[in-house]
Amino acid sequence: MPDPSTYRPATGTIPAAPGVYKFRDPHGRVIYVGKAKSLRSRLNSYFADVTTLHPRTRQMVTTAGSVEWTVVSTEVEALQLEYNWIKEFDPRFNVRYRDDKTYPVLAVTLNEEFPRLFVYRGPRRKGVRYFGPYSHAWAIRETLDLLLRVFPARTCSSGVFKRHNQIGRPCLLGYIDKCSAPCVGRVSAEEHRQIVEDFCDFLAGRTDKLVKDLEKRMQQASEDLDFETAARLRDDIGALRKALEKQAVVLGDGTDADLVAFATDDLEAAVQVFHVRGGRVRGQRGWVVEKAGDAIDWAALDAESDLPILVEQFLTQFYGEQAALDPGAGSEAGISAVPKEVLVPVLPANATEIQAWLSKLRGSQVQLRVPQRGDKKDLAETVQRNAKEALAQHKLKRAGDFTSRSAALQGIQEALDLDSAPLRIECIDISHVQGTDVVASLVVFEDGLPRKSDYRHYAIKEAAGDGHSDDVASIAEITRRRFLRHNRDLGVLAASASTMDSDGGDLAPEAAIDPATGRPRRFAYPPNLFVVDGGAPQVTAAAAVLDELGVTDVAVVGLAKRLEEVWVPGEEDPVILPRTSESLYLLQRIRDEAHRFAITFHRSKRSRRMTASALDSVKGLGETRRTALVAHFGSVAKLKTATVEEIMQVPGIGEATATAVLAALGTDSAAADAGAEARALPAAVGDDELDTESESSVTSADAPSAESGSGDEGSESRELSMPTTGPSAQ
Repeated sequence: MPDPSTYRPATGTIPAAPGVYKFRDPHGRVIYVGKAKSLRSRLNSYFADVTTLHPRTRQMVTTAGSVEWTVVSTEVEALQLEYNWIKEFDPRFNVRYRDDKTYPVLAVTLNEEFPRLFVYRGPRRKGVRYFGPYSHAWAIRETLDLLLRVFPARTCSSGVFKRHNQIGRPCLLGYIDKCSAPCVGRVSAEEHRQIVEDFCDFLAGRTDKLVKDLEKRMQQASEDLDFETAARLRDDIGALRKALEKQAVVLGDGTDADLVAFATDDLEAAVQVFHVRGGRVRGQRGWVVEKAGDAIDWAALDAESDLPILVEQFLTQFYGEQAALDPGAGSEAGISAVPKEVLVPVLPANATEIQAWLSKLRGSQVQLRVPQRGDKKDLAETVQRNAKEALAQHKLKRAGDFTSRSAALQGIQEALDLDSAPLRIECIDISHVQGTDVVASLVVFEDGLPRKSDYRHYAIKEAAGDGHSDDVASIAEITRRRFLRHNRDLGVLAASASTMDSDGGDLAPEAAIDPATGRPRRFAYPPNLFVVDGGAPQVTAAAAVLDELGVTDVAVVGLAKRLEEVWVPGEEDPVILPRTSESLYLLQRIRDEAHRFAITFHRSKRSRRMTASALDSVKGLGETRRTALVAHFGSVAKLKTATVEEIMQVPGIGEATATAVLAALGTDSAAADAGAEARALPAAVGDDELDTESESSVTSADAPSAESGSGDEGSESRELSMPTTGPSAQ
C-alpha cells in the first residue's frame, strides 16, 4: 500500500480558511474533488491514520500522489467551485453532482401575462429572468417560501392556474396569503406584475426601499394599535433580511470578466486569474514567474511600483497568446479569449492603450479597471488570497520539496547500483552546426535542483575545427578538462592539509579560494554521477578518460535521446527506467538543461563570428563608434574610400583612430566589410534566430572569456534566469 505521508503537505502550510481541494494520481489526473470549511482540518484528517478511514476514502488516499487546494471566502464559494471542478475533471472518487444537471436557479417568467416564480434547472430561455445559482434546491425553495410572505406572486404551473381559474377558487397558497390569487381575480394583471417586479428588485439587491416601506407600514400599524399587522410586517422584514446568502463567487447574471491578482517577493511573482463567464467562476489559472528574467531593475522598485509593470506584462503576453490560439486548441470550454471586463489590482501606466488593444482583440469594447466595491471587489480579494497562497506554496516547494526529488535520487541509486544517492549530478552536452562553432556545456544539479552558479561553458579546442566535429572526441575532451581541474584543485587542498591545527581544525581559508579568480574552488570535489548526452560510444569515451586520470569515485552514464535509454560503461544493454518514474524525469531534465545551455552559448558564439569584421580589431573603436562610422558613411565600402579628415568628422573619432581604421580596412576582404556593417548595426544582423533567443546570463569580470574557452575549466558563466528557447542546434 502506498504511503500517503510521501505527499503530505508540510505541517502548518495548509490554511485554516474554507476552500476546495483536489487529489491527483501519480499521472496528474484529478481523482477526487472536495470542499471544506477549514482546509487544514479536513486535509489533516486524510493523513492522520489511514487504517481508520472508510475503505473508499482509504483507497483514494493511497491511490493519490499529490494534493492541492484553492482558498475561497465562504462555504458557498467552495460549493460552487467544487461543482465546477467535478464537471470539468470528472474525478473517479466523487459521487455527488455526477449527473448532468446544473445547480438550481430561481426563474421568473416575465414573458407571461401573469409571471410565475419557480425553481429551474437547464438551459436559459428568452423572456425568463434567472436568479442564482443556489447551492441546493431546498435552499432556493426555503428562500422562495420566505419571500412569498412579502411578495405573494404566482408559483403554480399553467395547468394548475387554468384549472383554478375555471373553478373560481384559489389554491391553498391563496388561502394562507402566500399567493395573491390572480387566477380568481383578487389582483389585476398590472398589480400582480408589480408584485413580481418588486420581488425581482429585491433579489437584484435593491432592498433598501422595500425594507424602508415595510418599516413605515409596521410603524403605522403599531401607531394604529393594529399589532397583529405590525407583527406580521416585522416577520416579513426579518424574512427579507434572511432570504439571501451573499455569494462572492457569483457575480451579476451575465457578467463576463477576468479577475487578475498578484503576489510578489523580491525575486518572483505569482499570478492568479479567475475566469467569470455568465456570472459564475468557470475557470482558474495560475503561474509563478521569475522577475530576474526581465530587463528591469526589480531591486530598485518596491512592491507598489513594480505591480503596474507586472500587470502590463501579463496583459500583453497572456491575452496576446490567447487571442492567437484556436478556440479549440488552447481556450477552456466556455471561456472566450478576451472577456468584456478585465479587473486588475492596479492600472498599468499605459492603461488606455492596453484597453484599446484588448478591444481590438475582442472585436468589441473591453473595460480595464480596478474593482472598488461590491461582489467584484470581494471576488478580487479571493483571487488575491489565492495568489498569496500560490506564492507561499511555490516557495515552500522550491525550498524543501523532498518528496519527488528524494524518490528520484533514490531510484537512480537503485537502478544504477550506486553506493549512495547521487546528491551532485553533472551533465555535459555538445552543440554545433555542421561542425562549426563547436561548444559544450556543463550543468550541475545538487539535491535534484539546478546549481546555476556552477554552470560552465566550453569552447572545443582539439576535437573540432575546419568544419568538422567529432562528438565522441569532444565528450572526451570536456571530460578531461573537467577532471583535470578537479585533480588540480584537489591537489591544492591536499597540500594545504598541513595548515590544519593540532586540534583538527578546518583547512586554511585560503586553500578553498582560487587565487586566480578569487572565488571558491567549486570543482575540488567530484560529482556522484557524471551524465553525458549520448549512447554507448560517448559513455565509453568519458569512462576511458576517468580511468586515464585515476578518477575512481565517479559513476558515468549516458542518456540517449530517442528511447531515453541509460547506458552504463561495460554493459551491452542499457538500463531502462520506467517512463513515468521520477528518476527518468530528473535525468531528462538535467540532460535537457545541458542541451539548452549549450545551444545558448553556440548561438552567441556563432553570431559573434558572423558579425566579426576588421573594425573589431581597431584599438579605441568600440561598438558605439563603429555604429556611428557606418551610419555616417552609409556602408563600409564608402568608409574605405574616405580620407582621414573625413573620418575625423565623426564625433569621437580622432586622427589616430581614423588612421587605424583605414589601415585595418585596407588589409581586409569584402566579406569582412559586410561583417562590419552587421556588427555596427545589430538591428540588421539578418539572422532571425538571434531575435528569438532571450537568454539572460552574466559573466564574471574576472572569469575567462566564454568565447575563447581559455582555461581547462571553461568560462565562468553564471545564469540568473531560464531562457525562452529559439531554433535548435545540435
